[in-house]
Amino acid sequence: MPAPLIYKIQKFSIHDGPGIRSTVFFQGCPLRCKWCHNPESFSFGGESGQEWSVPTLIEELEKDRIFYEESGGGVTLSGGEPMAQDMKYITELLQTLTRRGIRIAIDTCGEASWENFEAVLPYTDLFLYDLKLWDKERHIGFTGVSNEQIRLNLSRLGRSGAKICLRLPLIAGLNDSLADMEHIAAWLNAEGVRPIWISLLPYHEYGNSKYAQLGLESPPCFESPGQDRLYEIKAFWEHRGYQTAIGGAIEL
Repeated sequence: MPAPLIYKIQKFSIHDGPGIRSTVFFQGCPLRCKWCHNPESFSFGGESGQEWSVPTLIEELEKDRIFYEESGGGVTLSGGEPMAQDMKYITELLQTLTRRGIRIAIDTCGEASWENFEAVLPYTDLFLYDLKLWDKERHIGFTGVSNEQIRLNLSRLGRSGAKICLRLPLIAGLNDSLADMEHIAAWLNAEGVRPIWISLLPYHEYGNSKYAQLGLESPPCFESPGQDRLYEIKAFWEHRGYQTAIGGAIEL
């Protein structure tokens, strides 16, 4: 498998795990979410990203160690999809960060082999796990893939004792009903999966201008749920004992 390409390293991030973090965005994703705000990350090749050797990347990430230590932050791998990359590279990166005492979070859509997740379990402090749509057929229609593997990996992660922040992207009229939440909550309970945090992520249009720049078809006209619905969903999860927030910030 070719070496991963990295298209962005975002410093001082506060929305990709607890504390102040450096988020490494890998290029390439197995999903094609119609609302994606990072379409430049779709392809595993192309001109958006560049190769970084593990030592060079570690050196760059070490520059912000003081911020990690003072805030309880660390490094987050994101994308694209970090779990669909060359796992030899990813594992070496995580092993080195762990040896240096840097906390690690992985932001994942879950569409990867379970063996890839097993490889990173010993080195990952927190999984930021996206669950985009509950219904299988709608998931295929709006992301291009089934959610069967995604659900299976989430179940296995929960049973392994991994710490999970469940991230729910919310789009008005698509996946923001209380019935959707009921399905997810019932499944979590049945599978014995207990996320330590739930992040509600309202849809935004920040990435829409990128589609034309990349020569891609413009995304459909999605909308964010209204404030009343967002607070209704937040109350739904809190009533069930989950720490829940609107937005990506996490306080652990």
